Amino acid sequence: MILEMVRANGAVSLRELARVVQTSEVTVRRDVRALEAEGLLDRRHGGAVLPGGFTRESGFPQKSHLATAEKTAIADLAAGLVEEGEAIVVGAGTTTQELARRLARVPGLTVVTNSLLVAQALAHANRVEVVMTGGTLRGSNYALVGSGAEQSLQGLRVSRAFLSGSGLTAERGLSTSNMLSASVDRALVQAAAEVVVLADHTKLGADTMFQTVPTDLITRLVTDEPPAHDDRAGTELQALADQGVQIAVAGGAGEHPGAAPRQAQGRRDVPVPGPRRGVPGAAGAAGPAGGGLRSAAVLGEAGGERGRVADMRRR
Repeated sequence: MILEMVRANGAVSLRELARVVQTSEVTVRRDVRALEAEGLLDRRHGGAVLPGGFTRESGFPQKSHLATAEKTAIADLAAGLVEEGEAIVVGAGTTTQELARRLARVPGLTVVTNSLLVAQALAHANRVEVVMTGGTLRGSNYALVGSGAEQSLQGLRVSRAFLSGSGLTAERGLSTSNMLSASVDRALVQAAAEVVVLADHTKLGADTMFQTVPTDLITRLVTDEPPAHDDRAGTELQALADQGVQIAVAGGAGEHPGAAPRQAQGRRDVPVPGPRRGVPGAAGAAGPAGGGLRSAAVLGEAGGERGRVADMRRR
């Protein structure tokens, strides 16, 4: 049954395997180890993937069924970080798609994205403006990539970037399995004053081929509570906190060592110790009310004046 689930989904978390086969995660982990010894699958932190999973990337259908409850909780918490009238960028991914569904309720929001799924989730929002990059469609994750996408982001300035990926470590930061996706994500980071990474616990400690966001440029990590026995995830969270990453845990039952007192139910933060090194620049522009699509180049040209107006309004 474990093999069938991995083959059907490309990647499955230990938590989901334990739920389906109705046994403990300890038992599932032992079985996964035995299957790996036979060359039938590869173990990854918090789960199992098809052999060769370090270089391959699961398609959207497979990813959409992985850690769904965790992604929902993360999206709920991340949406609370977005303010009315803000301008943000949202990268491609199943977790960011969940976030987009919740952003439809934020008035006066401008969202720049290279994801067709994010744009679709916001297409009918009354007071959210959607700005899509150019680029070439990558069918496996419904994202626009390539030089067209990167060039359309030049000169853009927004307040925050919300990104996901395939793995996150304190040593390398956020990474992904695809070179084209990584290149666009780096361009999205350059456009933002702050970077928020959305990553469930199965991605903590996982390291994939292409780095997208180094740790020193990650402002905040929004994640879920790792299982109590998952020492590796807990260690990775502490290492990220030690490097100045603010950590917000969705649905956490306790405090991570070194964390600040709980600020809201289901959330905990690790404060940044001292000045933060990151991408320079002011907070971004706020889009006008009303839905619609515009090119990123247009937003880049108009962003300066609108950003100053939005900043004065917030002050």
